[in-house]
Amino acid sequence: MNSNQMFNYNVNQPFPHPPTSHHVVVHPVDPYVVETLKSMIGKYVVLETTRGRIDGCVVDSKPDHVILDVYGKKFFVRISEIVWIMPN
Repeated sequence: MNSNQMFNYNVNQPFPHPPTSHHVVVHPVDPYVVETLKSMIGKYVVLETTRGRIDGCVVDSKPDHVILDVYGKKFFVRISEIVWIMPN
């Protein structure tokens, strides 16, 4: 598709997008992990992530991240990065 063809489109057709070479990464929601973390709100847990271990009190859990309180500091950990969870 050349640059002139990009701007010639019918209103009833989808807008033609130029081809891209990048990929979109989609991280699906893991409902069982979210549900488990929600049941641990207010409890102390140890999380093993792809970047290392972190432990603290679960403040809240959302579909894509969990919030931990670690000695008064809030950490937002992506659920897709969690390897395992250990309640303490």
